[in-house]
This record gives sequence, structure tokens and C-alpha cells, in this order.
Amino acid sequence: MLSRKHKLFYYKLFSLFSVVRGYNILIIVIAQYLAAKFILAPNKRYMEIVLDGHLFALIFASAVAIAAGYIINNFYDAEKDLINRPKKSMLDRLVSQRTKIATYFTLNFISVAIASFVSINAVIFFSGYIFGIWFYSHKMKKIPLLGNLTSAMLAITPFFAVFIYYRNLSSVIFVHATFLFLLILIREFIKDLENIKGDLAQDYKTIPIIYGEKVSKGFITSFATIAILVTLFLIFQYDTGYMRFYFYGSILLLVFSIMILYRAESRRHYLLLHNILKFIIVAGVFSIPLLNIEAILSKITNVL
Repeated sequence: MLSRKHKLFYYKLFSLFSVVRGYNILIIVIAQYLAAKFILAPNKRYMEIVLDGHLFALIFASAVAIAAGYIINNFYDAEKDLINRPKKSMLDRLVSQRTKIATYFTLNFISVAIASFVSINAVIFFSGYIFGIWFYSHKMKKIPLLGNLTSAMLAITPFFAVFIYYRNLSSVIFVHATFLFLLILIREFIKDLENIKGDLAQDYKTIPIIYGEKVSKGFITSFATIAILVTLFLIFQYDTGYMRFYFYGSILLLVFSIMILYRAESRRHYLLLHNILKFIIVAGVFSIPLLNIEAILSKITNVL
């Protein structure tokens, strides 16, 4: 049996995991490695990528910086989250604000220190990224549209560290990045609708609060339409292998989401849309190997 002291320690540990959204960070790490293997350096062997110390340092520095970003975001949003997500907020509050800030600075230091093992350019990159996250959480978040755009851009920024490392900045990379950026941006707009009660109470100037839900839905529809066009461009302009089936599914889900959007009237509906977008993003990560599934099957056949 665990003592009360030990139970409280594990509860706080779980609370900190909730604050830094460890599950999201794990998905990002997997996405970076899969992108490295199947998009950025398809000719490299698996073990070359897995055992690449510099790549590991970049991905680890990204993960730590993102964790710190979630902490500072949680710090500034504490009162709003108490209204929008009361259960999660109560769990997050098991860790004091003082501990969160101390952890935030520690993680940022670790991120830059790890980046220093790669190059001075990596240090500059992650220092700028860390500052960008803080500036967004402190100032930009409350600015309508600009805050949404900044949030989506910060979400895909860690991938550019890997892109630059492999010196692979081909057009297909930017089209894939644009597709991901649009999905995250749509999700940010949906979150504004989902969290309108807390945003209103804390004087956040989001699009649905200033211009109304109808205008906000118009933005979502516009960007969803652009995302569909980008997806079609990817399918017909580039060789996407069997991942094209993922893209076809994404188009169907985006169309379905637009249909739900115009019938949505409550937070429950917006939460459903949020989860659909999250599913599309996560499914996209695990669909990356489908870009070159023939090579994988060939290696498995040779082993057998």
C-alpha cells in the first residue's frame, strides 16, 4: 500500500504530465522521426536515423521546449481553464504555479543546452522558438486571427528544425507542412468556439466574441476549403503512394466537419469537431509510412 505522501507525489507527477500534455509530445516525436525517414531522408537506413545523435538532440530539444510551452500556456490560462475545463483544471492545480514556473525555466534551459551539442544555429533556432511561445502566451493569444495564425505556426515550427538539418526544403515538404498548418489552424478556430464561455469571462478578444459565431464558422469553412484544395494538389501533383487513401479520407472528414459545423449550437458539438480534427492530424502521423509502403513490405519479405 502506498502512503498518503507517495500517493500525493504520484498525483502531482500525473498532474504535471497533464499540464505538459505528454501524449501530444509523444505524437510530435513520432511524427518527426517518421518524417525524417519517409519524407526527408528516404534513402537512409532506419538505424542511421535512429542512431543519429544530432537528430536525437534536435527532436529531444523540441520535445522539451514544447513541454515548457504547454506549462507557460497553462500558467496564463489558469483562470480561463477553470471555466472551460474544470475537471482538468483541478488536476492541473495539484502542482503549484511556483513549481510550474520553475519547471518552465528549467526545461527551456535544458532545451537550449541540448541544442548546443548540434550547432550555434540550433541554439539560436530554439532560443527564438522559446521566446515565440512565451510572446504568444503573454501577448499574441488575445489578438483575434493573428493569435490563431501564430499558434498554428508555432505548432509546426519544430518540424522545420528537422527539415533544415537534412537540408531538404523541396516543394513537397512545404505542401505537406501547409496541409498540417491548415488543419491546426482550423482546430484553433474550433477551440475558440468551444471555449467561448471562458474567453468571454477573461476578456479574450477571439473572433467569435468580437464578430460572432457566424463569422467564425465562415473562417473555418474557408480554411477547410483551402485545406481540401491543398490535399487534392498533393494527391495529383506528387507521388503520395498509399497515403493518398489517408488524404481521400481527410477530405471526407473535412466535408463532414463543415456539415456538422453549421448545425453546431453547443460546446458538445464543437468538442466533437475538435476531436475529428485531432483524429485527422494523428492519423496523418501514422500514415506517413504509407508514402513508401512498398519498400517496407519488400524488407519484411527479404527478412522472412
